Amino acid sequence: MLSREIVMDQKLPEPLAVQRVEIRRITIAPGYAAGLHVHNGPVFGSIETGSAVYQVEGEAETVLRPGDVFYEPEGVRVARFDAREDGVTFLGYFLLADGVNAELVIPTT
Repeated sequence: MLSREIVMDQKLPEPLAVQRVEIRRITIAPGYAAGLHVHNGPVFGSIETGSAVYQVEGEAETVLRPGDVFYEPEGVRVARFDAREDGVTFLGYFLLADGVNAELVIPTT
């Protein structure tokens, strides 16, 4: 038997010339708050284990658990990606243009 289910169908705000996708397995220790950050390209992810509080600035926070997927838009301030008491491990899919490396910027204001 084969089953397929769309778990996210995210439209990007503008066309993007993607040359490659870098996939990272990221683990955040229990209770660690990643804090406010911005990515230089769109990031998609899926939670493998644990849980995290996720919030794009100005939007409601949500708790991500194993199997949940998320999208961090390019240039948008992500207010929270904070591991809960069980920590979190997730796969992050970084869509990158030719010659561009994934960057995470901590805004100063």
